[in-house]
Amino acid sequence: MSTNVRIIAYMGEQIGRLDRLISIADQGLRAVAGKPAARRPSPAIDVAEHTLHARDRNTSAALMRVNRAGEISAQALYLGQALCARTPTTRRHLLEAAAEERDHLAWCTERLAELGGRPSFFDPFWYAGSACIGIIAGVVGDRTSLGFVGETERQVEAHLDDHLRRLPADDAKSRAILTRMAADEAHHGTMATLAGGRTLPAPVRGIMASGGGFLRRLAYVV
Repeated sequence: MSTNVRIIAYMGEQIGRLDRLISIADQGLRAVAGKPAARRPSPAIDVAEHTLHARDRNTSAALMRVNRAGEISAQALYLGQALCARTPTTRRHLLEAAAEERDHLAWCTERLAELGGRPSFFDPFWYAGSACIGIIAGVVGDRTSLGFVGETERQVEAHLDDHLRRLPADDAKSRAILTRMAADEAHHGTMATLAGGRTLPAPVRGIMASGGGFLRRLAYVV
C-alpha cells in the first residue's frame, strides 16, 4: 500500500470517528433534553393502571428516575465504547445494545411522566461521565470493553431485582417495564461474554459497583 493510500485511509478513519463523536453528543442532547423514541412498544402499554396512594406514587417515581438515569448512562457508555471498538463486530454489538438501552430510556421517561415525577438534575453529568468511561474502556481493547459490558449488566440486573422488590405492589405498569429491562440486560451481558469479554479485575468491579451505587443514591433524591 502506498504512502498516499495510507494517509487517505487514516484520514477517512479519523473523519469517521469524529462523525461518531458528534453523533454521541447529539444523542446525548436528545436523551437529556428531548423525548427519546423507542423502536419497541413499552411492555406496560397493555397493563392496567392502578390507583396509587401518594406515598407509593412517590416511591415508584423515585425508582423510575433512578432507572432513567441508569439508562442514560448505559446508552452513553456503549456509544463511547463503540467509538473506539477495534472490530466492526464489536462495534455492531455495542451499538445494538445502545439501541435497546434507548428503548429502556424511552419507556422509563414515559412512565416517570405518568407518575408525575421529574428526571434527575444530574442527567447531563451521567451522560457525559459515562461516555468518557466508555471511550476509555474501548481504547483498552475489545475483550476488556466487552468484559465491561458483561460486568455492567450483571450489576444492573442486581439493582433491577432490588427495585422490583421495592416497587409498590399495585404498580403493575412499572413492574412490567423493569421485568422486561432485566431480561434485556441479561441478554446483553450473556452476548458480551460469548463474544469474548474477559472477567474484569476485582478492584475494577468494585469501583464500578461504587459508582453505580453513587448514581442510584443521588438520582433517587435529585
